[in-house]
Amino acid sequence: MSIPTSAPAATAAPEVTKTSNFLRQIIEHDLDKGTYASRRWAGSPGDAAHHAAGAPDPAKIRTRFPPEPNGYLHVGHAKSICINFGLARDYGGVCHLRFDDTNPEKEDQEYVDSIMDAVRWLGFDWSQPGNDQPYQASDYFDFMYRAAEALIETGYAYVDEQTAEEMRTNRGDFGKPGIDSPYRSRTPAENLARFRQMRDGALPDGAAVLRAKIDMASPNINLRDPAIYRIKHASHHHTGDQWCIYPMYTFAHPIEDALEQITHSICTLEFEDQRPFYDWLLQRLIEAGLLAAPAPHQYEFARLNLTYVVTSKRKLAQLVNEGKVSGWDDPRMPTIVGLRRRGYTPESLQLFAERIGVTKSDSWIDYSTLEGCLRETLEATAHRGMVVLDPVKLVLTNWDEVMGAGHLEPCVLPALPHPPAGTEPPLRHFQIGKEVWIEREDFAEVPPKGYKRLFPGNKVRLKGGYVIECTGCTKDAHGQITEVLATVVPDTKSGTPGADSVKVKAAITWVGVSDGIQAEVRMYDRLFADAQPDAGGKDFLQALNPNSLKVVTAIIEPSLAHAQPDAKFQFERHGYFVADRVDHAPGKPVFNRAVGLKDSWA
Repeated sequence: MSIPTSAPAATAAPEVTKTSNFLRQIIEHDLDKGTYASRRWAGSPGDAAHHAAGAPDPAKIRTRFPPEPNGYLHVGHAKSICINFGLARDYGGVCHLRFDDTNPEKEDQEYVDSIMDAVRWLGFDWSQPGNDQPYQASDYFDFMYRAAEALIETGYAYVDEQTAEEMRTNRGDFGKPGIDSPYRSRTPAENLARFRQMRDGALPDGAAVLRAKIDMASPNINLRDPAIYRIKHASHHHTGDQWCIYPMYTFAHPIEDALEQITHSICTLEFEDQRPFYDWLLQRLIEAGLLAAPAPHQYEFARLNLTYVVTSKRKLAQLVNEGKVSGWDDPRMPTIVGLRRRGYTPESLQLFAERIGVTKSDSWIDYSTLEGCLRETLEATAHRGMVVLDPVKLVLTNWDEVMGAGHLEPCVLPALPHPPAGTEPPLRHFQIGKEVWIEREDFAEVPPKGYKRLFPGNKVRLKGGYVIECTGCTKDAHGQITEVLATVVPDTKSGTPGADSVKVKAAITWVGVSDGIQAEVRMYDRLFADAQPDAGGKDFLQALNPNSLKVVTAIIEPSLAHAQPDAKFQFERHGYFVADRVDHAPGKPVFNRAVGLKDSWA
């Protein structure tokens, strides 16, 4: 039975017990009460009248994952994807993928494509009856403009022409109330006329903003007349030059949720102070007859704080732009594309999200938890192989005499030590001859206490091959060991009746000189040496781990020679590795270390 050389298709996450959390309790309570049972679904988003004409919504709940397409998603987004799509799946609902594309200067189709690919790779799908496309905020710009005019007409919004610095000063702070803008008392008609001038391009960038009129003395600074529209003469990747005013995220986001009939709008704790504005805006638009009740509700959970990682988009971009890493998909990056190239699997990230849970309290998750989830998902599926990372030649000096000159003995080992019940284990085939490659650390002229590998007079087994007895070594003029010398013990080949005739205390990995193949192996480690590299205002670049990447020329056994890009393996004794999905090619094998066999970080 041969070893498959292509990467297996993504499968569902390992079966794990779904731990109850406050989000699940909220959803179950709403389902029991029928909180959203009266919703009607018209097949696509719209306003209150549009929804009223629809049929009862077949989805029990609707969640959403709403990234801004201005960068590559990271491990924190992976947690959010698993939460939102996972809850919808578990409760018979739908999760919307939505692009919050309200900032045209920072957004790009490249990021849109990468986000869609990341969600699919993680094992989720946003398709639903009548619509298999993602949503995007820009689809609602017409409605958002109508909503802004409705707020103006009802006295809940005004055009402010203070400078940005004046608005910042007059906003006040936590100990001082804000000061009303001199433009706050304009009539609805005056505000409407000025807002339309903004829309028609009559005013330059920064000349005016539309602000909600709430309470400049509110203890919540987010309610001190927040800006909801700004002027930005910039082409949008989706709407082109149709608009020169764009809604602010805090204004657009609740409207998007309402138009899409979202029930549970789940976000991280930094948006908790924005929830009062979220509720205020939706209530005003329901009162104006533009949106249907019941409104969505926002719930917050603690963001992912992972040790030895930074997740700030700005800082990740800095790492890329300053050449500290090779790109967004550098296997040391915490981006989803980086984790994928490193060898992480969808199953491991889903397991990680489930294992760390959902709470309202900020805490730090140790990076070893993420690594443990990867080991757990690869243990039963990653085919084994022997690889020598720091090779030195071992010469069996009596081979020709015992086995015959030039003889190559076939050997075989299982590729999976514990195959699924009822299946034959796949096998890997290789050869042993007079010369083999071993790890340099597997020989010591003067062995330290407890050393069980090769030293003069000691016997070990070449795994899957013969027992050998070390006799010494040869050195070059500089004292560097060039060859290890040993003799083969006849009739001790693994799997034969004589295999147990000689007892040894160690078996070492090796690769035959006759069929071993050179490969580039990239030994990745954590990108930062500091557990909290950017905490307390530290310069995170000063915490870069100088040993986060070491590239070696290794010797791999022949079963690994035809591995397809993205195929995962356990290199025996060294850890889990993946054939690089970008650089690995026929005749040029390239493997990345995903994770060691155990946590050895100090």
